[in-house]
Amino acid sequence: MELALLQMWVIGASVIVIITLYALERFSIEMVSIAAIGFYLVWFQILPVENASFGAQQILSGFANPALITILALLVVGQGMFQTGAMESPSRFLAAMHDKRPTLTMVGLFLFVMVISAFINNTPVVVMFIPILVSIAGRVGTSPSGVMIPLSYVSILAGMVTLIGSSTNLLVADVLHREINMGLGFFTQTPLGLILAGVGLVYMATIGRKLIPERVPPENAGGTGRQYIAQIEITPGHAHEGDTPIAGMFPDLNTVTVRMVQRGDQTFLPPFSDEAALCAGDFLTIAATRTALSDLLASDASLLSSMLRTGAAEHHDNPQGELALTEAVVAPNGRYVGQSLSSIGFRSRTGCIVLGIERKAQRVRRPLPSIRLQGGDDLLIFGARIDLRALRHDRDLLVLLWSMSEVPDIRRALVARAIFGGIILLAVTGLLPILHAALAGAIAMIASNCLNLRQAVRALDLRIFLLIGAAFAMGGAMQAVGMADLIAQTAVDLAMPYGPMGLLIGLFGVVALLTNVMSNAATAVLFAPIAVRATEAFANTPDEQAKLAVAAILTVIYAANCSFATPIAYQTNLLVMGPGHYRFLDYTRVGGPLILLLWLAFSLCAPYIFGI
Repeated sequence: MELALLQMWVIGASVIVIITLYALERFSIEMVSIAAIGFYLVWFQILPVENASFGAQQILSGFANPALITILALLVVGQGMFQTGAMESPSRFLAAMHDKRPTLTMVGLFLFVMVISAFINNTPVVVMFIPILVSIAGRVGTSPSGVMIPLSYVSILAGMVTLIGSSTNLLVADVLHREINMGLGFFTQTPLGLILAGVGLVYMATIGRKLIPERVPPENAGGTGRQYIAQIEITPGHAHEGDTPIAGMFPDLNTVTVRMVQRGDQTFLPPFSDEAALCAGDFLTIAATRTALSDLLASDASLLSSMLRTGAAEHHDNPQGELALTEAVVAPNGRYVGQSLSSIGFRSRTGCIVLGIERKAQRVRRPLPSIRLQGGDDLLIFGARIDLRALRHDRDLLVLLWSMSEVPDIRRALVARAIFGGIILLAVTGLLPILHAALAGAIAMIASNCLNLRQAVRALDLRIFLLIGAAFAMGGAMQAVGMADLIAQTAVDLAMPYGPMGLLIGLFGVVALLTNVMSNAATAVLFAPIAVRATEAFANTPDEQAKLAVAAILTVIYAANCSFATPIAYQTNLLVMGPGHYRFLDYTRVGGPLILLLWLAFSLCAPYIFGI
């Protein structure tokens, strides 16, 4: 008995210490997670649990949990979508809508997320909208942190509305069937669920939005305003073939300045007349920032393909590996000074393309290949990362590898979209569980060269991996020593004097608290049978017992879905943690008041909805 009490005290203290260390962020999440797992391994080896099998296998079981594997697989799929620029078109469309009707666009988008999350697993929904919202935030010049937590919370709130809104709902409904041989209907939880979800949406649109911290992502190396002289070839079928100038300018090329249009021996200079309408074979000399040039490559597959073919040796026309941009300075007194790019044969020798030239205090209006280089010219170079790194051995160039940034290979965007659409279709129709569909999608992304193994491994977030492993270790330890059962039973005993509604209100508070420390599924399955049995004390007839049991089960469902206060509470919180650049305590700051508000709304509305 004394040993069991000691186990409870030690495990309880360890949970408090671990959560505190996560919140304070004095040490990295990875370090705290590893230390937590190590502590439980050593502790239960020295003092094993009496009459229970809880050792290394159970402590480390979180690393084999299907939810964790699903998250990691979806991260790989998301990286494949990024590497191919597959979300560029949808994000540009939504960004254009956002420019015209920003409030209406965002309201419509989040309502759409909520509707579909009520009927399908919310994890793929969140994965689908993360890159779209990040892209919109980038294009309008705001931080993604303002929309990532709302995205996760809205999808979780939708889980309260229908039986299949969350896998946790199904687990709890199964407990009701086992206990009193009674099932929940598809929309049994909908009336009160809609009220709670509505309260949550109003909170996020008002108070919650103001509590979200602004986390600014690291600056992109290519965000300078310097203007590079570059050249675009209009190939047959090019996206800009047939563009006609309006008022002397090309409105579809509004992110760049067209300096000259070369058509054979004929040259057109601004302001351009209708005669300069673009056709196949034209060469455009433009001035653009690095960001604008990078966006052009990421949005126009025909431009990317034509650039990779222009002046390429046979083995360089389809470079393998990830594509990137970097800057290099022409060395003074080097061999390149006084020579043009065409005379150097830069592309055929290196496999890289000089995308643009920046020359201070000079207005250059000549085709890019014929410009004679000068010492100090800044070259914007494009190509495969391996070829760009090889340039550091060229003594006539000072390659600024720190400025290297990736360029999506948009030529594989359709393949990536097809794979992603297949994952969603398989998960929605139930042909495959989300775990199987996500793993198949991750393998397909690599097999189809949408991303390589190095990029896939880089997408696996070690922080998420260790955080989930530590969370399952904590939850397992609490159950093994009987601490979770003690908390549940104590809460029920305290609520007993206040009648059945007092029991349900107290139950909601305890489950909502623990679901943010343990997994929501584990919390729900632990409390559901206790809740059903506790209602027996208030029932005089079988009908009353059935009514109270359903109310108790629904209470557990609503409370278990209140996983807002920590990133470890639910997998969608973890998914948005990286893109939003959040800290552990950010979730408590925004999600804590939301849980209290939902608890209050439940306390006020449940007596009328349940008829108690």
